[in-house]
Amino acid sequence: MQLIAQHTRLVKEVAHELGFQFCGISEAGFLETEAPRLEQWLKDGKQGEMKFMDNYFDKRLDPRLLVDGAKSVVSLLYNYFPSETPVHSQGPKISKYAYGKDYHLVIKEKLHTFLQLLNERIGEINGRVFVDSAPVLEKAWAAKSGLGWIGKNANLITKQQGSYFFIAELIIDLELQPDGPLKDYCGTCTRCIDACPTQAIVEPYMVDGSKCISYLTIELKNQLPETFKGQLDNWFFGCDVCQEVCPWNRFSTPHNEPLFANHSGFLNFSEREWEEMTEDTFRKVFQHSAVKRTGFKGLKRNLQFIKPV
Repeated sequence: MQLIAQHTRLVKEVAHELGFQFCGISEAGFLETEAPRLEQWLKDGKQGEMKFMDNYFDKRLDPRLLVDGAKSVVSLLYNYFPSETPVHSQGPKISKYAYGKDYHLVIKEKLHTFLQLLNERIGEINGRVFVDSAPVLEKAWAAKSGLGWIGKNANLITKQQGSYFFIAELIIDLELQPDGPLKDYCGTCTRCIDACPTQAIVEPYMVDGSKCISYLTIELKNQLPETFKGQLDNWFFGCDVCQEVCPWNRFSTPHNEPLFANHSGFLNFSEREWEEMTEDTFRKVFQHSAVKRTGFKGLKRNLQFIKPV
């Protein structure tokens, strides 16, 4: 037990060294509570055209199927709340998480370093790193490990700093002391439900992904349904509304990650500059950005869709 406690302290120390604001641990096992909810969500078609959500159902619920001999899930939070704001506040809007360099690249590099440091300081550890790119229920594991609770907008919320965090995991074959979950502090608040422009939060803690502006502007590859015309509230890549209205985000503090700063300068773009953007400019501006996911045609589609009739 003493060695397990020692390893647990070391894991949390390394997390702090690498700039992660929060680190929590869970025992690797089957997510019994989440299984029926995920199954029903998929049956109801709330994943929209995100067909990848239908894949690897068992692996999403049991990390031991992803890593042989897995014993612990280390959940980590990395702040992305920016100090910068768009110059033209009434123009087309882009989600805060995409202001800087693609988080997949930034966080994954930190995770590989994390695993390397653990191997150096503890010994050989078998494991894998994950950041929003594999069948892992990240928010469920983060909540299970006590980093926060899953709010009515289905985002993970921390009491200390709100919800503007990237979630990442290490799934490893090292036994660690698990942390317990927190209670839900949403109370009777329904601000996120009331504010959602497309009524995507169909009930507390349940988001219909096929109605979410982030899905419509990023994941949906076909034409945007006309039923959403005039409802996107000027968002053309992602959406932050349910976070902006959350009372817990009054505690958000700006990140200190240089790679998440808006180096490409698109926060200064006028509406006209967005409209006149060429494919060449798109490639240059978003070369290392998560915005690449929409592609140039998708971006132009979204900008055209949010234009007033």
